[in-house]
Amino acid sequence: MATYAVEQLDTVIVAKGSTIDGMDMMSPFVWKEGPLYRAMVRGVPCPLGPTDPTGIIACGTSDDGLRFVMDPDLAIVPGPMADDAGGCEDPTVLQFGGNYLVYYTGVDAARTQGSMILAEGPDLKSLTKRELVLKAPPCEGNIKEATLAQTANGDWRLFYEYAANNASRIGMAGAPAPEGPWSVLPDPFGIREDSWDNWHLSTGPMTNVEGRDPVMFYNGATHDARWRIGWISFDPDFTRVTGRGLEPLLLPPPAKDRDATDIAFAASTVVIDDMIALYYSLEDRMLRRALVRYYA
Repeated sequence: MATYAVEQLDTVIVAKGSTIDGMDMMSPFVWKEGPLYRAMVRGVPCPLGPTDPTGIIACGTSDDGLRFVMDPDLAIVPGPMADDAGGCEDPTVLQFGGNYLVYYTGVDAARTQGSMILAEGPDLKSLTKRELVLKAPPCEGNIKEATLAQTANGDWRLFYEYAANNASRIGMAGAPAPEGPWSVLPDPFGIREDSWDNWHLSTGPMTNVEGRDPVMFYNGATHDARWRIGWISFDPDFTRVTGRGLEPLLLPPPAKDRDATDIAFAASTVVIDDMIALYYSLEDRMLRRALVRYYA
């Protein structure tokens, strides 16, 4: 069976003096535009006060994919929508039809529910919040962590995290275009009762390389929410699973602080030559990159 292995680990640095300097940083969505790397990053005030947003989203640029200088103005901030008045989280960026499409998680003012929201614009400095895409019924948890992929037939899939039975699961929706409208489809895969991903699942980035099955570097956890990163592959139309790693691909190193959150959480990938650069967060506060190699 084909597999994936981590061959190098690097720290991702955000320049001092940025709009999110001193905050916890997570959800690093990184992509290439010509020779440059672009990134959207969620910043969270530390410590998080009762009136602080659960997230603001900044955009930045890098020459090497590791050292980012952030734009002077934030890209997405809470409000005026009620569904994101409490915070903006988990950006996913797609360039399509001359515009940027940014799916993100909006958190309501009471911090009780997260919903999927789409913002759009000709550049990342002038995004308009376009619509509420997916929202769970009241008291039924969150819909968050968007991942977009195009099928071999040309239509689109939206993967997302949702809440069910006191756990997180991965859902999937389909549409003729990346802006929607989305129709909910059967879940793409589930937990494994006897493994490291036996309770929680959350979406990670999808990577397409010619000649290989699409692979998602997804997030899984046990009942006590010890999150790890694994991989799962699909046929080109996302109708069936073609492979799945037995063990986690990435897990956190031992934390210096015993109270630290035990989380490694995948956010985005960039293909660099014959490697996959996987961007992720550790402990919900710092950014990392892993170089991953495919073995047939």
